[in-house]
Amino acid sequence: MPRPTAVRADAVLIQAVIAGALSFAHLHDLAAAAGQTGWKAWAYPISVDLLLVAAWHRLRSGAAKASAWCWFLVALVASLGANVATAGLLDLTDVPAWLRILVAGWPAVAFLGGTLLAHGTRTPPAGPETAAPTAKTEPTTTSTTPESSTAPVPDPAQPPTPTPVPVPPALVALAHKVADEHRTRTGTAIDTSTLRARLGVPMPLAEAIAAQLT
Repeated sequence: MPRPTAVRADAVLIQAVIAGALSFAHLHDLAAAAGQTGWKAWAYPISVDLLLVAAWHRLRSGAAKASAWCWFLVALVASLGANVATAGLLDLTDVPAWLRILVAGWPAVAFLGGTLLAHGTRTPPAGPETAAPTAKTEPTTTSTTPESSTAPVPDPAQPPTPTPVPVPPALVALAHKVADEHRTRTGTAIDTSTLRARLGVPMPLAEAIAAQLT
């Protein structure tokens, strides 16, 4: 029976939890000083931390690194700014107007960044190209003798027999009307070139139709 794995305390993880808690508290204090009271003051550090996590996840995935780095730096500046501002360099009882504007506009910035990071185009990492296996074909040689070969040898002096072009019955009926109209108007039979021009068909098809008119 395997022994249960003992939980080992990780100093780096403990340090990360402490740093995150302090940054969380600083963001809360700054938001409260800027007029965001109640639950809104607690929502600000959550939005900053979520934007940091979303940007870091996009960086780890290897897609859209420029956009991910941009939003990661935006969230990092917001977190560091709150840490510095609450370190005694800013009077939290008299927050300047520009800082109140930045704090009030942060939700829109965080929403835009989170949406772009979560629903942006993900480019899959380029992997090694795998070529499809091709079946090896071995050349087969067949020995044929003049006695066993039955294929006819084409005569180069005799032109090949043209393949008949299929003509739709409706097109033949239309050609009859065109030929009758031409004969009534000119008193002569319609030629193939004129028939082709009147019907708007290729010359082989016009020749096949003219053969059925005679």
